[in-house]
Amino acid sequence: MRTLILFFLFSYEDLWNIIDERWNNQLHKPLHVAGYFLNPEFHYSPDFKVDTKVKIGLLQCIQRMVADPEEQHLIDLQLEDFKNQEKLFGNPLAIKVIGKKTSTAWWDSYGDEHLELQRFAIRVLSLTCSSSGCERNWSAFEMVRTYTL
Repeated sequence: MRTLILFFLFSYEDLWNIIDERWNNQLHKPLHVAGYFLNPEFHYSPDFKVDTKVKIGLLQCIQRMVADPEEQHLIDLQLEDFKNQEKLFGNPLAIKVIGKKTSTAWWDSYGDEHLELQRFAIRVLSLTCSSSGCERNWSAFEMVRTYTL
């Protein structure tokens, strides 16, 4: 009976809404979008989708992390070769080792013709994620308990 009462007070839908809200607040940031876009394993996957939010997030990240407007412009131009797998990005070996090298090692190996973009990509993909924000935000779930009779 107690489980039934708790179920009605706090349904699974309520839990999913809390999870979705926390997820959206934490992982929809320009830095995460740039990491998604620049990771060759994701970018060259058949499932890769670029919508307006992804484009805006990538550009915001470039503008925040690269102070020089001329360098921002070069990065934007160099992205075309990355998107289209041109120059070293299209080398058969570069394509073959996607997913076998870390994303930063891949950029180190195959981004040499695009120095500004290479430097930016390695910087973005090298950033360490901290779990402290997640621990703080998810600690609310400590209070959720399931009881069985």
